[in-house]
Amino acid sequence: MKFAHYSEKIFSEHLDLFNIQWIYEPTSFPLKWGSGAIKMMFTPDFYLPELDVYVEITTMNQNLITKKQKKIKLAKKLYPNSNFKLINESQFYNFLNNDNEILIKKAFAS
Repeated sequence: MKFAHYSEKIFSEHLDLFNIQWIYEPTSFPLKWGSGAIKMMFTPDFYLPELDVYVEITTMNQNLITKKQKKIKLAKKLYPNSNFKLINESQFYNFLNNDNEILIKKAFAS
């Protein structure tokens, strides 16, 4: 599978280690419309079916983190029946260092 960023590949491999099912970029959520067209979309990096959560990973600069935070906030408002989780750089590395499946699943549920 081809990932947009290397961090997504590493993340997927860690999910595989714990037998956590994942789907890469399965859904795009329209966030803004205008002039009869979609003006802004949000495509989370992963969907974890067992945990019913969409995960967006960001290990990039603060400007991109802020942009992604705004998109997730809007997605939560427009799609209240869907669960979204933003994983920042420190959470990403904490996740990679964790070797406890139960703790990992709890982290996604929070």
